[in-house]
Amino acid sequence: MTQIVEIHRSDDPRDAIHQACHRLADGDLVALPTETVYVIAANPLSSGGIEKLVALQPDCRRTLLLKSCFQLGDYVTDLPVFADRLARRGWPGPLTIALNKSVISGVFGDLSHAAQQSVTANDNTVSFRASAQNLLLDVLKLCPTPLVACAETVAKGNVPRTAADIASQFGDRVGLILDDGPCRYGEPSTVVNVNSSHWDIAEPGVVSECTIKRLCSEIFLFVCTGNTCRSPMAEALFRRLLAKHLNCHDEDLIDRGFNVLSAGISAGSGSPASTEAVNIMAEHGIELRNHESQAISERLLLHADHVLTMTRGHRQVILNAWPDLASRVRLLSCDQQDIADPYGGGPREYAECKLDIEQNLAELVRQIVP
Repeated sequence: MTQIVEIHRSDDPRDAIHQACHRLADGDLVALPTETVYVIAANPLSSGGIEKLVALQPDCRRTLLLKSCFQLGDYVTDLPVFADRLARRGWPGPLTIALNKSVISGVFGDLSHAAQQSVTANDNTVSFRASAQNLLLDVLKLCPTPLVACAETVAKGNVPRTAADIASQFGDRVGLILDDGPCRYGEPSTVVNVNSSHWDIAEPGVVSECTIKRLCSEIFLFVCTGNTCRSPMAEALFRRLLAKHLNCHDEDLIDRGFNVLSAGISAGSGSPASTEAVNIMAEHGIELRNHESQAISERLLLHADHVLTMTRGHRQVILNAWPDLASRVRLLSCDQQDIADPYGGGPREYAECKLDIEQNLAELVRQIVP
């Protein structure tokens, strides 16, 4: 008989989490909530659990549930650029990434043969997901491997939005259901097939195609100290130069696959660009009056593909805190020189700074779009 544990009525939710882990280790199927729908999971180290999961839905797509976006690299030998961007920006969240089995690395071999077969779809892809649902994450933290989950739709295309939906569809075939109330979205995650140079939506879901396109864009982040002089000028000038090179408007860059941002090492939130920066940009037909400063953050840096700093000091500050980002953080200057801070200076200092930035950006644009 299926056991249903209502988390909000539990004296200690940790007991339910431990019980779920024990059930999974023993080869039982456990239903767990995600932010999209409820899924039924098995322990990939248990051949009995995998057999039960496959018997439950023989022809469905199954997914490896990961603890975080960083775990994907453990399973992929050469992560495609779009998969990397989707994982960094879309996870944790309602997004499933499907990759061809040929790029899956040796760590995948630690799973049982039955588990490997069960997560390989008919199109020879393996699907991965990192959910934002806290209860599911708590269970995953105590499991030695990712869990294998069945498809997010069940018989006749019904979507299990609640624990009751799972119970009514599968009955005693599921050993334990952790009931954490209705799921936030109540619709399946979006499944995106990704290869070395392309992506496409395999199964539509919560995340729209427009959002996927933006998540897959190439992000350039310009960094200075206060995000009121150099980096806002670099952001605006880069937009102008890149749009001109691509023969499009500034506002169309995101649809052409480029996103341009700026931030400051010691920036406050919401400060305007300096008057001198606004004036020097206005002389060249670029509007900076609507700029609002922001500080660098782990999220910004994690999402950016290219972090371009004004000085060696800025780069070092970032790498001191996030050393793993070394491959993505570099100086804007092509000759590895600092771009002087015009703050406190007059029109001449700002004009010289603008020229220095623009010359280096021109070379950057040539590298991006030959």
